[in-house]
Amino acid sequence: MNPIPVDVDLALVGGGGAASLVLAALGRHGPSGLRVAVVDPVRKRGQDRTWAFWGTPGTDLDPLLSASWSQVEVVTPGGRRVLPLTPLRYAMLRSAPVYDRAAEAEARLGAVRIGAAAGALDDDGERVLVRDVDGTVLVRAGWVLDSRPRPPERPGRTNWLQHFRGWWVETDASTFDPARAVLMDFRTPQPARGVSFGYVLPVSDRYALVEYTEFSPALLTDEAYDTALRGYVDLLGLDPAALRVREVENGVIPMTDGPFVARPSPRVVRLGTAGGATRPSTGFTFSAMHRQAEQVARALAAGRPPVPGAAYPGRHRWMDAVALRALDRGRVGGIEFFERLFDRNPAERVLRFLDGATTVAEDLAVMRSSPLLPMTGAVAGDLVGRLRDRLRRVPAPAPVSGAGTPRR
Repeated sequence: MNPIPVDVDLALVGGGGAASLVLAALGRHGPSGLRVAVVDPVRKRGQDRTWAFWGTPGTDLDPLLSASWSQVEVVTPGGRRVLPLTPLRYAMLRSAPVYDRAAEAEARLGAVRIGAAAGALDDDGERVLVRDVDGTVLVRAGWVLDSRPRPPERPGRTNWLQHFRGWWVETDASTFDPARAVLMDFRTPQPARGVSFGYVLPVSDRYALVEYTEFSPALLTDEAYDTALRGYVDLLGLDPAALRVREVENGVIPMTDGPFVARPSPRVVRLGTAGGATRPSTGFTFSAMHRQAEQVARALAAGRPPVPGAAYPGRHRWMDAVALRALDRGRVGGIEFFERLFDRNPAERVLRFLDGATTVAEDLAVMRSSPLLPMTGAVAGDLVGRLRDRLRRVPAPAPVSGAGTPRR
């Protein structure tokens, strides 16, 4: 017997980080009486991921943070830079409090939870039918926010991954400096094609997330990640026998100039990575997801369609495509690229640029800090690639009337 479809104003398809932030924002800003459904076979709970991001203190996220830092380090084989972030701060947010807040908001909203995997979304411009994988209609919604992972609409000209493994480690003695995070430590062995670095986010002097990250085209084996992490622990001068690994985190994030379609039909909006919230040059996603969740909730409260703005300016997406091309083709080394970026710009400008919040003048200053000739070559190559893509997508001319397939 097929279930009776639920009629709602808004359906959230997928219940991960993006949907949880939307629910929390609706709990704060959403209009009363909004009918909401959440369609996901799994109810997210607990610590299944860690987000790190920068921003100004004093937001709704402050009570949820595990830690934050007003200084970070960028380390290269040539030295160590301590970057003051004020008025910004770098922050760590674990998933459990985000999921808990979303569950509280879901209860206050009286949202309907449908524990099934969504399939097709049929949008007629007035309502959207959310079907299960067998085609049965689960929900009829005025709007759908779809945060299910999906690849870009078409492959990018450059397709890398940010992939990582982190250990939550605990020690008996004071080991870490809780006032300062290590943002990037490039002393790790570098891959033949790509860039790697270590990462240390201390929650206290005895508890921290120690991570190995690569930006490269392919994943490693489990053994290779563990070997890289052990090597980074040695670089930090830590005694492996004195460390207790409490949790392990793994992740894979796309770094591509392939296009993600944020609005595939009139009443379906994609969020998260599928909607373009991941910054191609860094893999950072959380800040854009949070911004868009706030925009969705405020729009609904004002009686407007729940359509957020673009995650990043178009010029930033172009700059990311050029940077990825330069790194992928070996025109510039990863360490050199990031070292110059932080060495020739104030830390606040770099972080706001990576978050998509800089002005055109600041973007030009960032561009001037890059190696000129290699990046010029990457710009030219990107232009040629875009022209080729456009020519491939030009439709064939319609057949002449009276010949071939008849026109209707």
